[in-house]
Amino acid sequence: MSARTDTDYTRSFAGVPGAQAGAVLEIDLAALAANYQVLSRRAGTAECAAVVKGDAYGLGADQVGPLLARLGCRTFFVAHVGEGIALRQSLRQTVGQDHDRAEIYVLHGILPGTEEDFLAHGLIPVLNTLEQLDLWARKSRAQISPTGASGAGASGTGALAAALHLDTGMNRLGLSADDAMALAAAPARLAGIDLRFLISHLACADQPGHAMNPEQRQLFDRLRAALPPAPASLANSSAIFLGSDYHYDLVRPGVALYGVNPTPAQANPMREVVRLWGKIIQVREIDTPQCVGYGATHRATGPRRIATVPVGYADGYLRSLSGQGMGRLAGISVPVVGRVSMDLITLDVTEAPLDAAHPGALVELIGGGGETIDAVAGRAGTIGYEIMTALGRRYHRRYLDATAAAGTEAVGDV
Repeated sequence: MSARTDTDYTRSFAGVPGAQAGAVLEIDLAALAANYQVLSRRAGTAECAAVVKGDAYGLGADQVGPLLARLGCRTFFVAHVGEGIALRQSLRQTVGQDHDRAEIYVLHGILPGTEEDFLAHGLIPVLNTLEQLDLWARKSRAQISPTGASGAGASGTGALAAALHLDTGMNRLGLSADDAMALAAAPARLAGIDLRFLISHLACADQPGHAMNPEQRQLFDRLRAALPPAPASLANSSAIFLGSDYHYDLVRPGVALYGVNPTPAQANPMREVVRLWGKIIQVREIDTPQCVGYGATHRATGPRRIATVPVGYADGYLRSLSGQGMGRLAGISVPVVGRVSMDLITLDVTEAPLDAAHPGALVELIGGGGETIDAVAGRAGTIGYEIMTALGRRYHRRYLDATAAAGTEAVGDV
């Protein structure tokens, strides 16, 4: 990612105008495209889908979805039906008639009263319970006319499409092993459903040596063998790196697309996608025995310069980064001192050049030559997922062009 200067952010882009925003969030779409290409190659013969739930992990599904569609991604996963509707509209507006080629799966499945939403917007439910299955099967059979024609959202066979989630150890969503075997004993319950995928989800994919990984895969295989044949999907971002035994017919990367490390014990094979800068709004000098911030948790041990930046936990800069976070100013690491508050953080800029710390100067908080998003998460005692999805709406968002993304190689490509 190329270096930027303070003046690069004086112009107004989509979202909060740069002059009004207290921070700048840069989203590198070319890097995101390169990450998708790396994951696609890593998946081998399996299709590479994209998980864009949570507004594409906070980066904007209206930007990310169409980009991936133009790169050839044809299968998307969201969490809520509303996310699916919004994604379909974005694809329709940006990729035109090709949006019809995109299959959008809703991971939370179908609830009573949402059936028409699925049909109207061409969405496919991931069925998590026998009750959801029966609901969708009834709807499907009602759609099929005596001549075999069907309503919107149906496949060419006249049946409505769905994926079936098999719980292999997460105990969150999906049919239990007992439910799956009950369905295997009564396959007529699937009548009217075009079963596109059998899917499951690994609990410990980011720990390659964990015993649950092969245990879940083996249970997945046993349950699949008892059910009507259908393509299979098991791998999330980290599981793609567990090897081809986990790839099946479709892989479902999420957080790796956005630059978070899917292999925490190794170097990150993905390119950095986000960088965050906060603007200094005030610099003041303090000395012993003065303190900084709520609770007087930080006290000066001598003459210090303190810069105040308008980023806080309301912007996704977590309170747990109090006294733990680190910024970068003029190439110098500057620590967060005192508590993170709703709208502000304070950084000790004593070691930075005197002329670098002034109102309007940018302190790098995530990415670039400073802290990676995984490093920030580590300091906050959490994971990159939470940092990514918490990135606030008060930032000035700048999307770097992805038109030259085709053929781009990711850093650490494997």
